[in-house]
Amino acid sequence: MSSADDQRPQAFAKPAFSEAQAWAVVESVFGFKVSKIEPLPSYDDQNFHVCVSRTTDGPTEYVLKISNAEFSRTPDLIEIQSHIIMFLQAAGFPTASVCRTKGDNVTSLMSVDSGSEIKSYVVRLLTYLPGRPIAEIPISPQLLYEVGRLAAKLDKTLEKFHHPKLKCLYREKFIWNLKNVPLLEKYLDALGPDQNRAIVEQVIQLFKDEVRTKLRHFRECINHGDLNDHNILVESSKSAFGDAAYHVSGVLDFDDMSYGYYVFEVAITIMYMMIESKAPIQVGGHVLAGFESVIPLTSVERGALFLLVCSRFCQSLVLAAYSCQLQPENNEYLMITAKNGWKHLQRMCDLGQKAVEEIWFDTAKSYESGLCM
Repeated sequence: MSSADDQRPQAFAKPAFSEAQAWAVVESVFGFKVSKIEPLPSYDDQNFHVCVSRTTDGPTEYVLKISNAEFSRTPDLIEIQSHIIMFLQAAGFPTASVCRTKGDNVTSLMSVDSGSEIKSYVVRLLTYLPGRPIAEIPISPQLLYEVGRLAAKLDKTLEKFHHPKLKCLYREKFIWNLKNVPLLEKYLDALGPDQNRAIVEQVIQLFKDEVRTKLRHFRECINHGDLNDHNILVESSKSAFGDAAYHVSGVLDFDDMSYGYYVFEVAITIMYMMIESKAPIQVGGHVLAGFESVIPLTSVERGALFLLVCSRFCQSLVLAAYSCQLQPENNEYLMITAKNGWKHLQRMCDLGQKAVEEIWFDTAKSYESGLCM
């Protein structure tokens, strides 16, 4: 993706396939006989839940993913993401299976006449993963620990991933990569001149002063980059006490993958696990403990964690506000984070870095002595 493309959110380029068009894509490109199809919520791509007639012992439910027009200009990047999904599944992670086209490819480029121009969209078909988004359930400390551990294991496993087009994941101006927080300044007008804007401006300045100068000391890796509370699925089973015990059953949406740093992944995960929590400030310690059971952070990385979590709040909140101006009909989905996000960010700023770190680090340390296990 070019620098210009990566710098701007892609909401304006969201596909608008009808159910009939999506139905035809599944049958013509992937060779399945569709029995039912319905749209799924999405940010700037388009997704459909597809049911097919059983012809073999294979799955009967799939997700058709139609990448937006801007993202579709980088088919190599989408191909890499598809191969990573397959790699992780082979390594035992609960990811979807990638279906090949009738031509034995993992993606297909579809051209559509929009009336004024011909637009091209990359389409993929993945198996549908059952389970509930973690956003819909009360998250226990043990589940937060499991999510943190999953995030670290995912990054660690991807150290072994090799592909000739891997450099596509160096997305230098990708707006969702945490190192590009200063690029948010271009979108601040979406917030208007209110208190929220002042908080974001403060976080951006702190990022420039205190985080950007430390990036060279962080350990690099491939990040999933979007382990949010709607991209992690869970299923329940009965615990020894008879109540429901949840475990992670699926990981979705690898579209924001890029080269980043270990500390980016845990910061992003902490921020999204805070969204629906009734005790959001306590969340970070449990996620951090799980992450550090696989990849202990360095002192420099730990010292940046607070500002990185605040920075991810700012990315999500600012870009959602901007995207809502372009997609007002998708307001409910786009503003999921904003429902509690501004409140949580304000609370973190009010408490300050030292107080929040003390809570997080003390909680994480308690796992070492077995107090939280």
